[in-house]
Amino acid sequence: MPLRRLSDGLKAAFGETNVSRRVRDFEGWTDRAFGADGGAADYDHTRTVTEYYDLCNELMVFHWGESLHFAPLSPDESLKDSKIRHQRQMIAKLELREGMTVADIGCGVGGPMRRVAREAGVRVLGINSNEVQLSRARSLNAEAGLDHLVDCLACSFMNMSSIADATFDRGYAIESTCHAPDKAGAFAEIHRILKPGALFWGQEMCMTDMYNPDDDRHRAIKRELMHGIALQDIATFGEVDRALEAAGFEVLEATDLAVDETGPATPWYRPLETRHGWLGTALFRTPMGRKVFSWGTRLAELLRVFPKGSAEVAKLMDRTADAYVDGGRTGIFTPLYCFLARKPLQG
Repeated sequence: MPLRRLSDGLKAAFGETNVSRRVRDFEGWTDRAFGADGGAADYDHTRTVTEYYDLCNELMVFHWGESLHFAPLSPDESLKDSKIRHQRQMIAKLELREGMTVADIGCGVGGPMRRVAREAGVRVLGINSNEVQLSRARSLNAEAGLDHLVDCLACSFMNMSSIADATFDRGYAIESTCHAPDKAGAFAEIHRILKPGALFWGQEMCMTDMYNPDDDRHRAIKRELMHGIALQDIATFGEVDRALEAAGFEVLEATDLAVDETGPATPWYRPLETRHGWLGTALFRTPMGRKVFSWGTRLAELLRVFPKGSAEVAKLMDRTADAYVDGGRTGIFTPLYCFLARKPLQG
């Protein structure tokens, strides 16, 4: 039962901690990072990102499934099917062949890496610094019977010193390096662990060319997105490309897959706006569904089915979902800037 699994997952993730206090502390991260004094000198964004996933991971999986990323949508597909199609397009772009070794940079709970391993017959190492997500990933890997093809490593993608140079044939990063405090530094570490000639596929959250930094409304939406997703900044398309090139990659292609040049596209944020799909938790992703879920979470707290403070996490995620929709409706934000890059054979 999904709700039973959610209950168990929340209890395991939160333990005996004061979740309400943790949520309040997280809510203040932007003040600590960007305060009037320019931010605290000892501010550590990695800790903020870790706390974000510690708090939100179980509810993310409940609402969004094992693949915690956005995908180009089709009106005749469920969200799950759209994500599967998107992952298969990534597999094709990477030209994966049986026996290759692949790095999943920021693997979450491992939905994409299990598909990559199962369908391409490659060995995948999931790299993640968040123990809550890694614990769930390892459990799901075992349930899927894929332990012989997938493994997980607890480390930050900013410092993968436990991995030797030129280890992997391929690499990919899906909505993970957007959290990097230094994007060029993250790409440089990925570049280091890939073999010469290796392909690297990525999906970044970006501000689009429609973003106007002089527009108060645009700036407010960007702040809400940064706050709710734990992003120290949100790069532009050009900034992502330049960071890749600074790390030594050759950018082969890069495009915003939220834009369908062949005709009208189903907006990427549609599942957070109206029901996209008919089964599972699709209803709970809509604005009214999120409110109903929040009320139900408070009741579940009173009945001690969910840990105390769970409703405050749900409220935090509801606010972030609204920011996603605002960013999508205005056209100033996309989670679907996808690129394919190559590490040169020389240099």
